[in-house]
Formats: sequence, C-alpha cells, structure tokens
Amino acid sequence: MRRSLRILFILAFTPPIMAAGMGWLAGPSFLHPLRRQLSPDLIKEADSAFAQIGTHREEFDVLVADGVLLRGWKVRAVQPNGNWVLVFHGVADNRVGVVGQSEVLLRAGYNVVMMDARAHGASDGTMATYGWLERNDSRAVVDALEKMEHPRHLFALGESMGAGIALQSAAVEPRIEVVVAEASFASLREAAYDYAGLQRYPLLGMTLLAPGAWTMVYHGELAAGFPAGDVSPERAVAARSFPVLLICDAGDTVLPCRHTKRIYAATRGPKQMWVVPGAFHTAALGYEPAEFRRRVLEFFATYGAS
Repeated sequence: MRRSLRILFILAFTPPIMAAGMGWLAGPSFLHPLRRQLSPDLIKEADSAFAQIGTHREEFDVLVADGVLLRGWKVRAVQPNGNWVLVFHGVADNRVGVVGQSEVLLRAGYNVVMMDARAHGASDGTMATYGWLERNDSRAVVDALEKMEHPRHLFALGESMGAGIALQSAAVEPRIEVVVAEASFASLREAAYDYAGLQRYPLLGMTLLAPGAWTMVYHGELAAGFPAGDVSPERAVAARSFPVLLICDAGDTVLPCRHTKRIYAATRGPKQMWVVPGAFHTAALGYEPAEFRRRVLEFFATYGAS
C-alpha cells in the first residue's frame, strides 16, 4: 500500500516539478527571439512586390524615448486616399513578413508604414517585450508620421505578436482609430500555457504543466524588469473603446482561437471576429485572399469614414 502511494505521489508531482524547472530555464528566452535579418535578398523580394503595383519604399527610421532606433519603410499607394496603416509583423520576423498584407492595403489606396519591431530585423533593442515597450514605440512612430505626412485617418493591422502590439498600442494611442488583428495572444500568461503544453496540448499546459507557464513568466519578469504578466491585449481592448476586427485561424496550434475569443469578449468598441476554416497560424491571407481583402477593407472603410 505504501509503495503504491509512493508511486502515485511521484507520478502526480514529478511532471509539475519538472515543468516548473523547465519554465524557469526558458523564462528569459522569450525576451530574445531569433532575429530574422533584413537581408539583401529579402529587400529585393519586397522591392519586386512593390514594383508590381507601381510603388516603391522609402526609408523611415524613428528614434524612440529610450534611445532605441527603429528602422522601417513608408510605402505610398499609387492613388492614395490620404489614410495610413501601421503594419506590424510577428515574432522572430521582420517587415518583409507583412509585405503581402501591405500589398492588399496599397492596392486599395492606403499608404503603409512597416517597421521592424525592437530587437527584430534591422531595428535596435536587446529584448522584445510584446507590447509593454512597443506600445510607446508606436506612439513615437505616429508622432514622426504626423509631422511628415499628416494622415487623414490612421489605422493598424498586425499579425501574431504584431497583432498584440497593435491592440496594446491603440489602447494608449487614440490617434490609432481602427485595428485589424490576426492571431493575437490574449496575454503573455495565457500564451505561456500553450508553450507549456508544447503548442499541442494547451489543456495540459493549464493543468499538470501549469507551473512551467508560471515560472516562465515570472523569471521573464525578473530578467527583463517589466511586469510580463501585465502584457495583455485582452486588457487593452477593455481599456479603450475602438473598432476591432479579430481574425483567428481555425487550424492554429501556436495561438489557438481561444485567445481571439477572449479578446473579442473583452472588446468594448465595435467588433467583428472572423474564424478562417483550415488556416494555420497567420495564414488567413494565404487561405482566403479574396475574403481577407474584402473583410479588412470593408472594416477600415466602415469605421474610418467619419
């Protein structure tokens, strides 16, 4: 009997203890994602895409409050409507990763700004904070854009990490009027459950392996010196009322649709949610290009018309 109880005790407590240890070791790693360099080949790829629609990029660099230099591009539509869209890329990516989304906007007359997030691409920065510092970076970008371009309306579109940054930026920057966000995380804490469950078993990450999620976020907070547990697009949409189109990909195992549904439930302003059948993480444009264009452009036209 005692032996059976001992075995049960070991089986019950070993996975959480091991998960906590692994989470502690992994804690600082999410602050330092792999940097996808802005290579000459990627720039050539972007230039080719812009040339096909008759436009070209302009260098646009912005120095933000803590001395980090953000590097990016401005791209003007051939027949501009006076509106600008900030387009935010995902984690471990750079501005070229959102060229496809930018093409959709440029063809419709929207000018776009494509920045490499801090600690990504060609931008400076030692760590990614998933919106904590990036929301203020967005404010600096908007300041610089307004001085040079005087946008009629200003919108944002983001993918994955970029979606979360766009939502958090709009919460503190009212000049961002409307947001389209695909595959955003609800919060870093909630996303940690998916990573603890190996992005396949989030329920396991929320239960037996939950200590791994807790220690990962906590150690990240200690290493970075900012409240990682407070990084939350879900809270952001509840803090300020602004129109939000949320896109989730039905086959997404990286950030499953439960994240989008939580954000949708918390949103105070006008809102829509589109679940893309069969699509994996941030693949809505690839799976449903015509529907992506229709929904995004109609949403901007509807809520940016005033």
